[in-house]
Amino acid sequence: MTPIFAMLFVTLFQAALENKLMAEYCSADTTHKILCPRCGSEHTIKNGSTHNGKAKNQCKSCGRQFVINPSKKSVSEETKQLIDKLLLERISLRGIQRVTGVSWSWLQDYVNNKFSQVSRQIEVSGKSKGKLIIECDELWSFVYSKKHKFYVWLAIDRITREIIGCYIGDRSRNSARKLWNSLPCVYRQCAVAYTDFWESYKTVIPSKRHRAVGKETGQTNHIERLNNTLRQRISRLVRKSLSFSKNLQNHIGAIWYFIHDYNSRLACN
Repeated sequence: MTPIFAMLFVTLFQAALENKLMAEYCSADTTHKILCPRCGSEHTIKNGSTHNGKAKNQCKSCGRQFVINPSKKSVSEETKQLIDKLLLERISLRGIQRVTGVSWSWLQDYVNNKFSQVSRQIEVSGKSKGKLIIECDELWSFVYSKKHKFYVWLAIDRITREIIGCYIGDRSRNSARKLWNSLPCVYRQCAVAYTDFWESYKTVIPSKRHRAVGKETGQTNHIERLNNTLRQRISRLVRKSLSFSKNLQNHIGAIWYFIHDYNSRLACN
């Protein structure tokens, strides 16, 4: 074979091969079209790659950017609702992660955002002025480490069992005043308050309506029982636990989150 015919043969062979590859590409392109996960449009184009090398696509119809078979998938609303319920039970965040299968970083961000939005004000049913009886007490809890104690000050309505006041801080007179100020006005004006003999209560609650009593009288049984419920339902408050809060704002948010759910359940009964 002469050199001219050899060169012609190679040229024709390369052209045929390119035509075959182009035909296969077009065939594959028409049979395996990439659909937009948001709107279902077939009008998608390649748009670079992610930091880990996966090809990105963009929908020309709605503008959504996406990758095929992403390793990180969005968390469903059903899973979020399950997490909201689990946050009200005595289960740690690590336990919630294992149950739901979400990533630790996503769960921590979700919980931080949720607790930061929880209202720090009591929502109780309407009360008419008259003889109201409340019980007040405080329980200690850990934050940061077991060397740092923060006290949860609580007040409840003896008749309805609603939590009507709450403050998380130290065990000083100022914290007792913050608890008293958190009560609805009708309670501050009319209620008789039963407490233990902690001195801070005497300087804050009007003396004519303050009753300092011992546990043996049974006058603070309901608030003492609520303290036990809190320790049973909120893992952050368990006496001997590794689930104590590492962040004060999350600690406060978790307690308020439980209080709102607790009162809403009482209202439904």
